Amino acid sequence: MSQEDTFHELGRRECLRLLAEVPVGRVVYTRQALPAVLPVNFCLDADDSVLLRTSSDSELVRAIDGVVVAFEADEFDAESRSGWSVVVTGRATVVTDPVEHERLSQAGPASWMPLRSVVFVRIESEMVTGRDLRAHA
Repeated sequence: MSQEDTFHELGRRECLRLLAEVPVGRVVYTRQALPAVLPVNFCLDADDSVLLRTSSDSELVRAIDGVVVAFEADEFDAESRSGWSVVVTGRATVVTDPVEHERLSQAGPASWMPLRSVVFVRIESEMVTGRDLRAHA
């Protein structure tokens, strides 16, 4: 980063707008008392929470249901030295309401992998932070 590069924090609305533009992010959680990061496809729900579709028997579901996690997504261009990063921090919960599950089955994120027993995980957007970097010529 040169002294002419501009770096600034993004507001919540701008962060959520950027998140809606990318299909993949990373869940940051604890596995065996150590930090773990897992790339996942996702979408945002109407309440700005991050939604994941996964298998009910996945290690991820067992590790994050009911705990606070971080979710990060970004987009960078190395050639132009510009991009952004957004982090959502909040409690992750498995969606158990049958009506909500059915709604998400129709409108929620698709999985890139075949799943036998589908569950949806909601990460509440309790804290949303973002950074933007733009290089100057």
